Amino acid sequence: MKALFVISLCLSLTGCAQKQKPESITKPQYPKTHMMDLSKITNDQVKSAIEALQNGDKSWYTYFTDNPEMTDDGQQVDFKSFFAKALGNEKFLNIDKVENNGKTVYGNFKAGQWGTFRVFFKFHENATGKFERLDIGQAN
Repeated sequence: MKALFVISLCLSLTGCAQKQKPESITKPQYPKTHMMDLSKITNDQVKSAIEALQNGDKSWYTYFTDNPEMTDDGQQVDFKSFFAKALGNEKFLNIDKVENNGKTVYGNFKAGQWGTFRVFFKFHENATGKFERLDIGQAN
């Protein structure tokens, strides 16, 4: 009888110690992507190219000639090789200044493993409206 009482007591304590699941758990919803304000960019072609860069979209390449020149901090680099690694992994966090009729863009940039720093992108447009050169680098 005593053993039956102890077993009953243990079972009732175990039942009381269990947590009930709430009907619904509300998790805060955060947007997966941050829409950056591109309104400072006055050149439509540059704005569209930066939009593609921000989205990691391969349409980025369509804004450039087949073999555009490119410099990174003044050093000649291969455009296609550079963006094969960067596209989808690197992006502007904000645009804080635009110059040169909307063709030079300054802002904080997340550069993958290299960290976040202020950069410039200077687009050089040819007569057909495609970019034939892109100069990028750290900005003061």
